Amino acid sequence: MIPLLATMFKELLLLVRDRSGLLVLFVMPAVLVVVVSLVQENVLKATGETTMDILFVDQDHQNFGKRIQKELEESGAVKLLTTVDGQAIDAEQAQALVEKGRYQICIVIPSGTTEAVHQRAMDQISDAISGPSGVEKAALPHLVVYFDPLIQGAFRSSVLNALRQMLLVMELEMKARILAETLPVQFNLLLEALTGRPLTNPGSAPLFQMDAGWGTRRLMDVVAGQSRLKKLPTSVQHNVSAWAVFGMFFIVLPLGGVIIRERQDGTFVRLRTLPVPYLTILLGKLMAYVAVCWGQFLFIVLVGKLGLPLLGAPVLTLGSDPVALIVVVTFIALAACGYGIMLGTLARTFEQASMFGPVSVVCAAALGGIMVPVYVMPHLMQKISLFSPLAWGLNALVEIFVREGTLRSVLPELGYLTAFFAVTLIIAWAAFRRRDYQMGATAY
Repeated sequence: MIPLLATMFKELLLLVRDRSGLLVLFVMPAVLVVVVSLVQENVLKATGETTMDILFVDQDHQNFGKRIQKELEESGAVKLLTTVDGQAIDAEQAQALVEKGRYQICIVIPSGTTEAVHQRAMDQISDAISGPSGVEKAALPHLVVYFDPLIQGAFRSSVLNALRQMLLVMELEMKARILAETLPVQFNLLLEALTGRPLTNPGSAPLFQMDAGWGTRRLMDVVAGQSRLKKLPTSVQHNVSAWAVFGMFFIVLPLGGVIIRERQDGTFVRLRTLPVPYLTILLGKLMAYVAVCWGQFLFIVLVGKLGLPLLGAPVLTLGSDPVALIVVVTFIALAACGYGIMLGTLARTFEQASMFGPVSVVCAAALGGIMVPVYVMPHLMQKISLFSPLAWGLNALVEIFVREGTLRSVLPELGYLTAFFAVTLIIAWAAFRRRDYQMGATAY
C-alpha cells in the first residue's frame, strides 16, 4: 500500500510542478465551457429558441398591419421594436440599422396594404363566381423583410416560411369572410332571375345567408407532446458534459509525457530496480491521474454552477442520479488515462506524443459530437462517430444531465469505456514487454 501511495504522490507532485500542463488540464476546458455556452446562448437566440429583437415598421396603420403585429407578438418568439433609442423609425432607417448589423431582421408593412389585399380578395372571388372579367388587376402587395447580410440561408428560409404561413392564414380568413358576404347576394340574385320576382320583401334578410365567421374555425391543430422531463435541458448542461470529457482526455499529454521522460532520463530503470512490481507503479500513476480528471470535472462543474450564471447563462443542473454520475466520470477518467498510458508507451519521443496525442483527441472530439452535434454530420461520419471514446463519455453524461438517466440507462456506454480502457492497457503492456525483452536481449 505504501509504494502505491508513494507512486501516486510522486505523480501528483510532478504534475503540480508542470504549470503549463495544469493550464491545459484545468483552464482550457473551463474557458471553452464559458465561451461556447455564451456563444450558444446567442445562437439559440438567433435561431428562435429565445426572444429575438426585430424591427417592425407599419406604414399601413390599418387592419392588416395591426394583425401581423399582434400575431408576431403573441407568438412569444420575437420582440417587435417600433422605436430605437426612444424615437420612431421609418423603413430607410430600419434598413440601415439592419445592414450595419445592429439588428438582424426588419419587417416593413407598406402603405395601402390592407386596401390592396382586400381588393385582390374581392377580385379573386368575383372571378371564381362569375368568371374572369378581363380587367387588369392591381399589382400584388408585398410584405418586405430585410435581413442582416451575415444571416445564414437556413435562418432566412425559416423566417420567410413562418411569415408566409401567417399571411396564408390571414388571406384565407379574409377570403372566407368576403365569400360569406358575396355568395348570398349572388345566390339570391340568381334565384330572383330564375323566378322572375323578388324572393323577400324590401329591407328583410336575404333568403340565403352564410356565417361570416366560418373561415376562422380551425379544422385541425398541432400540439406539442409533453416530455417526461420535468425541466427542459439547457445549453450549459450539454457544454459542461462535452468539454469536461474533452478536458479529461487531454490528460494524455502530461501522462504520456511523464512515461516518456522517465524512460529517457533513466528514472524508469531506477524504478525497476526497486522491490516493487511494475503493476504497482502503473496503478499508482493511474490513480493519480484519475484523481486529476476528477479535479478537472469538479472545477468545470463549479464554473457551470457559479461562474456561468453571473454571465447570464443558465445554471448547471446535474441530473437526478449522483451515483450514476460518479460511476460515469470515473470510467471516462479510466478510459482517458488508459489512452495516455498507451500513448506514452508506444511513442518513442515526447515530440511524437505531444503531436499525435492532442491531434487524435481533437479528431475524436469532432467525431464524437463535442464540437458539432452528431445528427448534423453526414451519414458516414455518424457511423464513424460510434467508435469515438469521447462520444461514449459524452452520451453517458448527457443521458444523466439532460435526460435524467440512471446507471442502468448508461450501461452500454460504460461497457464501451471499460473495453477501451482494457484494450489500451493490453496494448501498452504488450509494447512494454516487447521493449523490455529487446533491452534484455541487447544487454545480454
